[in-house]
Amino acid sequence: MEGFGPLDGALLIDKPAGPTSHDVVEAVRSQFGIKKVGHCGTLDPNATGLLVLVLGKATKLAEQLIADDKLYAGTIKFGVTTDTYDADGQVTATAPVPPLTVEQLNQLAQQFTGDLLQTPPMVSAVKKGGVPLYKLARRGLEVPREPKLVHVYSFTFTDYQEPLGYFTVACTKGTYVRSLAHDLGQKLGCGAHLHTLRRIRSGDFTVDQAIEFESVLKLSVAELQPRIIPMAKLVERRLGSPPQPGTGPTP
Repeated sequence: MEGFGPLDGALLIDKPAGPTSHDVVEAVRSQFGIKKVGHCGTLDPNATGLLVLVLGKATKLAEQLIADDKLYAGTIKFGVTTDTYDADGQVTATAPVPPLTVEQLNQLAQQFTGDLLQTPPMVSAVKKGGVPLYKLARRGLEVPREPKLVHVYSFTFTDYQEPLGYFTVACTKGTYVRSLAHDLGQKLGCGAHLHTLRRIRSGDFTVDQAIEFESVLKLSVAELQPRIIPMAKLVERRLGSPPQPGTGPTP
């Protein structure tokens, strides 16, 4: 389409555990020589699943795409509390796990749905005075954090095999799923942390549409182009009408 190049658009990546979201962005930028590459919602290093990248002129739509609701699936490990609320952190407490059923977990999980005020964990990318909280945490510092309003549409357990609970959660952007895991463990009295997490959906994009990160890096530029959701389709999806030829998108 006039005004947009073949590499202007969105690329759906299935991120493996290990690399940061920034690592994925840098690898795609370097591999294909694209100056502007961004992502639409951070996944922690050990989280997997859908990472929406925006390329070229599509970076102008990043804020709108970031605002999309998210769907996750994962596991929570009960009886072990960590300082980061996930499996990457240091264990701060252990406790016996009471007998639990899926029904009991779902009754408790209902208390963590709807509008919630969440305080960001110290180990997070939220900035305090321009410095990411995780950098302050590495120095052994803990600072006051401003709670923020999020919305959890559903928080549902599908299975429980002690000590792991298998769940899905649908929520607004910026929701800390590891905080849900931590708070649930505190409510039970035995502690808990987020053991695994996979993003299944962001807006109307799903991980089934994504290409594995390792596979992307094996493509040529010509092979990459058919995988890119073009600007015209993105703008139609986000704004309800196609951009005018030659004018570019209006975020």
